[in-house]
Amino acid sequence: MSKNWIAAMTLTATLLGVPAFAGAPKTYQVTGPVLEVTSDMIVVKKGNDRWEIARNGETKVTGDLKVGSTVTIQYRMTAASVEVKAEKAPAAKKGKKG
Repeated sequence: MSKNWIAAMTLTATLLGVPAFAGAPKTYQVTGPVLEVTSDMIVVKKGNDRWEIARNGETKVTGDLKVGSTVTIQYRMTAASVEVKAEKAPAAKKGKKG
């Protein structure tokens, strides 16, 4: 019975550890002056580009976020939608007539 118990505990520990290895998607960052702030978006200028980063009620803000402030934003890329294209049929081979 102890071998079965050890096997069950090993399996349980392995399965519980899987999500830890999968983890969250990679975190990226952008730094620059704030051009615009709304309740659901922060716009930052990086070089000549305008970066629009979405935010929600769970977004942690430290300090006074306002236009003109220089900020560093940590973000993750999240898919909004996915459209899978149909696979094309393989091209028919042209046979030699003989």
